[in-house]
Amino acid sequence: MATNDVVAQTEDILNIKDIEDAKATISKYARKTPLIQSMFLSRQVADANVFLKLENMQLTGSFKFRGANNRMQHLSKEEAERGVITASAGNHAQGVALSGKLLGIDTTVVMPDEAPMMKRAATAGYGAEVDIHGATFDDAHEWMFERAKKEGKTIVDPFNDKYVMAGQGTIGLEILDDLWNVDTVLVPVGGGGLMAGIVTALKSFNPGIHVVGVQSENVHGMAESVNKGKLTYHHDDFTLADGTDVAMPGSLTFPIVDKLVDEIVLVNEEEVAQAMKDLLQRTKIVAEGAGALPTAALEAHKVDDKYIKGKNVVGLVSGGNVDLDRVSRIIDEFLKPTNKSIG
Repeated sequence: MATNDVVAQTEDILNIKDIEDAKATISKYARKTPLIQSMFLSRQVADANVFLKLENMQLTGSFKFRGANNRMQHLSKEEAERGVITASAGNHAQGVALSGKLLGIDTTVVMPDEAPMMKRAATAGYGAEVDIHGATFDDAHEWMFERAKKEGKTIVDPFNDKYVMAGQGTIGLEILDDLWNVDTVLVPVGGGGLMAGIVTALKSFNPGIHVVGVQSENVHGMAESVNKGKLTYHHDDFTLADGTDVAMPGSLTFPIVDKLVDEIVLVNEEEVAQAMKDLLQRTKIVAEGAGALPTAALEAHKVDDKYIKGKNVVGLVSGGNVDLDRVSRIIDEFLKPTNKSIG
């Protein structure tokens, strides 16, 4: 379990002051999102008190607005005048695009072919130039660096950036504001920016909080990196959790997650789909695949009961940007179990 000494080992990358500063910086724009108790999950999951942190109700429908806005408010005048570029499967794209609109900064977003159509449309709707490039996020991420070099644009990385991580970490502060005696927190993990920020915030105040990362069995670069003790690529197949479809974590996020996060658990695609369905049907919450990862882990009992039963547990619903046709196909999947076409 992490201690204050362990937290101190990562302070040169990200510390609690960075997160508190981010809270003040983004307060003009970002919403404080609700933390609600789910009676359905509380009954279903080992008689726990299960709360959901609803970042699907954040501006742009995702937590990503926090980090993007914090980073872009810290750009120098020269960096802002050059315009910014980023890569994203959709949520960070929208956070950058809306922040650019609010701050008067030109934005370009590289999105992979697999990016959902509604996320592409929303990003363009906020005024960003959308550049579809590559089959996966990692392809788009590589092209982002090439375009930035060619065109002199300023990079706003989706996760491997101190200001981005700090912005995401403000979620941890809000959880503590609303539930100071939280015992266990489950967080979706992709590139690691969200987790790095939240775990830094939580452990800085209470190292005893059990922090769990959740990834898809199909794409879990962070889990593989933690297991191997070094940055490691992992991408087997498509995942419904497209917001966490990152095969390689960040060089800044990895050491924080490696040192501070207590465990990372994996869920399969059927478990993600079931969680999306249950969140919609039983809690009336629209969650995208990545946003349903913590619920999937709880429903599938991937975390030891000693951290769940009788405890105050928070699952982060990180976003709600999901194509309606995908929701329909997921529902159909459970009405017709032989149909496996939920991609």
